[in-house]
Amino acid sequence: MSALRRVGVQAAIPYLAWAQALIATVGSLMASEVYGLQPCTLCWYQRILMYPLVLVIGVGILTRGRRLRLYVLPLSLLGLAVATYHNLLYYGVITESVTQCTTGVSCTARLIELFGFVTIPLLSLTAFAVISVLMAVARPGDPDD
Repeated sequence: MSALRRVGVQAAIPYLAWAQALIATVGSLMASEVYGLQPCTLCWYQRILMYPLVLVIGVGILTRGRRLRLYVLPLSLLGLAVATYHNLLYYGVITESVTQCTTGVSCTARLIELFGFVTIPLLSLTAFAVISVLMAVARPGDPDD
């Protein structure tokens, strides 16, 4: 791979991470506000960690922040941990008695299953994983940009 192509891929990473955060945020809002699906407790925690990423990554892109990954990775990795826990709970690896999903909507409620396996918790896990991997492979920008 040529150096120019590598630079182009590296330059696209923040935009890809921002697009993923935006799609996850809009999808989450559509599910609750348009389709009326109430989020569970763990979904709320994941929203709290995902929604700010749209702004943090967006500001990092606009300011060409060299330390963007230092601001994004803590939120995305924590979100990845919550999403992993939610998926383990959702698929029955962890029993529901070991969670805080005792009031309101159950964290194991089967609200959507596209193609028989794509669920809301899986979509969240995927979004946090994509953002985390992108930020982990991103290199700090050139200070002369």
